Amino acid sequence: MEVGFLGLGIMGKAMALNLLRHGFKLTVWNRTLSKCDELLEHGASVGSTPAEVVKKCKYTIGMLSDPSAALSVVFDKDGVLEQIGEGKCYIDMSTVDADTSSKISEAITKKGGYFLEAPVSGSKKPAEDGQLVILAAGEKSLYEEAIPAFDVMGKKSFYLGEVGNGAKMKLVVNMIMGSMMNAFSEGLVLADKSGLSQQTLLDVLDLGGMANPMFKMKGPGMIQNSYPPAFPLKHQQKDMRLALALGDETAVSMPVAAAANEAFKKARSLGLGDNDFSAVYEAVKVQERSD
Repeated sequence: MEVGFLGLGIMGKAMALNLLRHGFKLTVWNRTLSKCDELLEHGASVGSTPAEVVKKCKYTIGMLSDPSAALSVVFDKDGVLEQIGEGKCYIDMSTVDADTSSKISEAITKKGGYFLEAPVSGSKKPAEDGQLVILAAGEKSLYEEAIPAFDVMGKKSFYLGEVGNGAKMKLVVNMIMGSMMNAFSEGLVLADKSGLSQQTLLDVLDLGGMANPMFKMKGPGMIQNSYPPAFPLKHQQKDMRLALALGDETAVSMPVAAAANEAFKKARSLGLGDNDFSAVYEAVKVQERSD
């Protein structure tokens, strides 16, 4: 199965490497072409533009950083739309809003192509280990054809129906994750200021009903002020913003998520956007000092 892959950031690179290791023939593209070098060493071909990749491959996957990047790769000069057509398939695995997915879907299907949105739940380590959760929506036949690739990149795939449902589900998941991370950060600060051991707090949490992989994985680094980016904070804040916009559309009050979003915005203003999203802990600490 020959597959095109557009976007080799933290997630895209790991996902593309897994496809190569499992025997897929890959043609890759990234805006910064030097990011293709490692994939080239593992046997991938490199396309000079998204259009060139789509021309060569029946199936092309996009894994871009945000809605503007996802739209740019499709609609700009030398983009996906220039070569999409009858028999060509585009799978967008970026985290975007439902409107962005719908715009891309409409443009691709209008030219005779097939579209599937398939954002993923999981960060760098699950991407490297092929343990992502894939939230697909759109063309059902394309979903079924993509299962061999999804099985390499993820541990479970869900088909959620019409285009937009995958984007919405991903935003709900990331909204909950961001809100939890903010509450976790507040708990770590509260424990510290109350004279309690933060490590003991982590141990207690890990033995109770709130035990979860995120606290277990992120907590030790947070109390050491270490935030190597598995999921950059700027992307988490983008997802909080998009989730809150979805709440506006559906008239759902989300005060907890709104407060968490402010903490992530504060962290971005402190220059922490390229750190892991757990670096929101630093913004919570700063807020505590300023009160």
